[in-house]
Amino acid sequence: MRRIRKGDDVIVIAGRDKGKRGSVLKITGDCRALVDNVNLVKRHTRGNPNTGETGGIMEKEAPIHLSNLALYNPVSKKGERVGFRVLADGKKVRYFKSNDEVVDLN
Repeated sequence: MRRIRKGDDVIVIAGRDKGKRGSVLKITGDCRALVDNVNLVKRHTRGNPNTGETGGIMEKEAPIHLSNLALYNPVSKKGERVGFRVLADGKKVRYFKSNDEVVDLN
């Protein structure tokens, strides 16, 4: 079980995009995540008339390391550390370490 998962709201805590918030689009196998509108890079692409693709300079998200992300806590409105806890029914859940609030109850 990972501390940050697909669909989570995260905030960037280090790097050139520090302070930006976004939703996790995808987690890659090498501890990196694609976050919506964070770590944007310009990609120069060549057009292909056979498939109808247009060329030009496109902006897209690049993966960012999970150590540079923190889970966003809507109560405190900042990034928080996350821990794991086993509930009474045997279910393993994530919780915010600052206020002991459970992140996911699904």
